[in-house]
Amino acid sequence: MKGYVKLNKANRYDYHSMRKALVLISMLAMTAPAHADITHKLSSSVQLNVQSAATQATRIGSSYSVSGSGVDTTDGTTANTISAGTITSGVYAPGTISVTQDVPGAAFSYSATYTQADAVPTSAPTVGAVGNFGSMTSNASGSAGDLAGTITSAGAMTLTAGGAGTTATGQFVTELTVD
Repeated sequence: MKGYVKLNKANRYDYHSMRKALVLISMLAMTAPAHADITHKLSSSVQLNVQSAATQATRIGSSYSVSGSGVDTTDGTTANTISAGTITSGVYAPGTISVTQDVPGAAFSYSATYTQADAVPTSAPTVGAVGNFGSMTSNASGSAGDLAGTITSAGAMTLTAGGAGTTATGQFVTELTVD
């Protein structure tokens, strides 16, 4: 009986165990892998700013107010009136107003207020020049100096202050999304 293998119970057991193991391994090989969408995003940014020189001007307009009781007004030629005044280069100049008490010795009140306007400029302002405006704010330009910023791939951030009028902003964002 050469070439034949005699199967006994022990050999049959090994044969069936091997066959079951082979079926199990082939079934596991046919299963689909688990799909989970994982997104990992890393972003970093450094923003360095040096402010420019800037001037903000607000032109003040003219205002004129007259009020009173127990008085008569005149512009010098017409009774009970006030002068219309004149406007030159955008600036109002009130005319002359004379006021007299209606009844001598009686109670009266009179008030007049005038705010002179800023003249209307005839040309654009020159850098560094101060205009003829009643409200003006001027800022000098910033100085970069040692202004610097770095972010490594590990997220380590280094920001170095600059001179006056500078800002440095650093940001490192990590985002993990599992769907």
